[in-house]
Amino acid sequence: MGNRYVKPKHLRQPNRHVANLAIADVLCSKVLELEKELKRKDQQLQESRSHVAELQEQLAVQTKVIAELTKELQSKCIQLNKLQDVVSTQGEHSLQPSPFKVSADRRRGAKEGVSAEPTTGLCDLNRQTMFSLEKATVRKDSSEKKLITDALNKNQFLKRLEPHQTRDMVECMYERTFQQGSYVIRQGEPGNHIFVLKEGSLEVFQQNKLLSSIPVWTAFGELAILYNCTRTASVKAITNVKTWALDREVFQNIMRVTAQTRQEQYRNFLRSVSLLKNLPEDKLTKIMDCLEVEYYDKGDYVIREGEEGNTFFIIAKGKVIVTQSTTDHSQPQVIKNLYRGDYFGEKALISDDVRSANVIADEYNVECLVIDRETFNQTVGTYEELQTYLEGYVANLAQADEKRHAKGRSFCGQLTKEVSLEMIELKEKVAQFPPSPFQNLEVVTTLGVGGFGRVELVKVKNENMAFAMKCIKKKHIVDTKQQEHIYSEKKILEQICSPFVVKLYRTFKDNKYVYMLLEACLGGELWSLLRDRGSFDEFTTKFCVGCVTEAFDYLHQIGIIYRDLKPENLILDAEGYIKLVDFGFAKKIGSGQKTWTFCGTPEYVAPEVILSKGHDFSVDFWSLGILVYELLTGSPPFSGADQMMTYNLILKGIEKLDFPKAITRRPEDLIRRLCRQNPTERLGNLRNGINDIKKHRWLSGFNWDSLKVRKLTSPLKRELSGPTDYSYFDSYPPEVGSPPDELSGWDKDF
Repeated sequence: MGNRYVKPKHLRQPNRHVANLAIADVLCSKVLELEKELKRKDQQLQESRSHVAELQEQLAVQTKVIAELTKELQSKCIQLNKLQDVVSTQGEHSLQPSPFKVSADRRRGAKEGVSAEPTTGLCDLNRQTMFSLEKATVRKDSSEKKLITDALNKNQFLKRLEPHQTRDMVECMYERTFQQGSYVIRQGEPGNHIFVLKEGSLEVFQQNKLLSSIPVWTAFGELAILYNCTRTASVKAITNVKTWALDREVFQNIMRVTAQTRQEQYRNFLRSVSLLKNLPEDKLTKIMDCLEVEYYDKGDYVIREGEEGNTFFIIAKGKVIVTQSTTDHSQPQVIKNLYRGDYFGEKALISDDVRSANVIADEYNVECLVIDRETFNQTVGTYEELQTYLEGYVANLAQADEKRHAKGRSFCGQLTKEVSLEMIELKEKVAQFPPSPFQNLEVVTTLGVGGFGRVELVKVKNENMAFAMKCIKKKHIVDTKQQEHIYSEKKILEQICSPFVVKLYRTFKDNKYVYMLLEACLGGELWSLLRDRGSFDEFTTKFCVGCVTEAFDYLHQIGIIYRDLKPENLILDAEGYIKLVDFGFAKKIGSGQKTWTFCGTPEYVAPEVILSKGHDFSVDFWSLGILVYELLTGSPPFSGADQMMTYNLILKGIEKLDFPKAITRRPEDLIRRLCRQNPTERLGNLRNGINDIKKHRWLSGFNWDSLKVRKLTSPLKRELSGPTDYSYFDSYPPEVGSPPDELSGWDKDF
């Protein structure tokens, strides 16, 4: 009975199998759903990550914009405070008018030159250098170095320095601490250091007004390492503060030594090239300035066999292999190795060159110095020109130098013969003056004032004969360490003989001043005339440019670099001709040499001066381009709220500048070609020299021959009633007090 209700085994199995299949189907379906869900979640995660990356990128951009806006806002605050100070000052004195107030206001736009201490004593290559980087290095850990480096690289000016220069700055920075309430920088005091804030809180004040705070790991005070300057704001420690500091002398030595070391290295490389070893120093220097650095990683082809080339290479770092195809092998075979100082591709400088081999980098970070044929031809000359020039060059070098000096002497002698009888009488008269100048001279009026002292119009007592007397405060010269510049001005003016440069007749001295008795040019300053007119037309500007170009042509021929061109240093004589005055920054340099002192007027200095790369005659051509722009528009192209902002604008370059409509196409082309960032590319500094400027299309038709002999009628000539007519000069208040005596004896040769 009981067994009949039990199903047979073969009848129960199918139902269980069906059930298992159903479960499996459900599980598979579930797995598929989970996989789909997982895929969807992965996709969402990817989208979220992409969105986060986009947001981070936007945040970085916005952070950068905020930083730039904050910096701009701080700049505007400084400008606003300056304007408020001017307004308040004018309000305070509005009830007390001064007879000289109008004149002082009219001088407000005049630009002043700046200068670091001359470095001649430090950079004589024939003597062992006085600066030791090793001795100046201060130990610090790698994380500290990175933070300081990042701080310097965030600075608008310092980020333009080369990496090895920044590295050396970091190595030489030393720690300075300041107590709460003390001043790191005090407004009005001379500055000598750049700082990086390590820890603590600092605030910036101007005229006791809070301008901003300084974040940790920020560089500040950088203008002081370029040249002597007074601080324009105060920086006060709100808490105890730690900083890293570097002084101007160490910074300038780092810039000079690194540049000189590299220049000497390049010179040695080039002298080893048979094609170039007999080139004169000035042309070799131009090649050095044109060399660019290119980098290659292991396996990179520097040149390929069979390709046409126009580039010459010198290995500055690393190793390369040279391979060449042969009939016996299917692959190019290594034929030699080249190392630092070796060169290749020199044939490309003189003709089209089909490369006969491969040159391949055999190490990582191989560095090659490179110059192409077009640059070589423009700056140095074509091969044909050089062959003619170099024929017998070494043997005849002394003879050529003698001819060049003789040419300079004959030119000066010719001009001397053409000097009028009146000028000869003036020279004879001056030679008879006693050592004390004011025994025979009396002051008529003041023609100009400056930080150095004053320029007085003086006349010979009881005679109708006038001069300009430059009275220079000896104590001011010593305080600013400008003795070398003053001596240089004296020596240069004594040897100059040009109708486009003011004449020096004699020097004097007493306990308070040194004096320079100069030619009186009473047509007035070009700057004040430009100020009153607003701008000049093209005809007038061409005449001004012509006079300055002739002055530069003469000066550069005798090895003198001027370095301070601006309307304030151009003066008109009785015939309306322009003469260069103020040779305080002028310097005599040898052919192919450079000089390193930061000097000039901020709006007119060339990029290589700002970056302490060493500079030569090409800085005068840069300033000529700036002058053309200012004469045509009334203001220079680069002018910021402060000097550091002006320098950053200059370093951005003329290429980024939109020209106003007042400057037409041809003068714009001249300006842009004079103001190339690379000195070797500037008009006037190419192989044809200053003739390229004279032959520029904007100056086409200008009568250079008549200008040289002063037969060209000046558009700036003004009527004068006599030799003491000073009506075209601004009025100045009398000097208050007397400067202290300075008896150190530095002026014994005056």
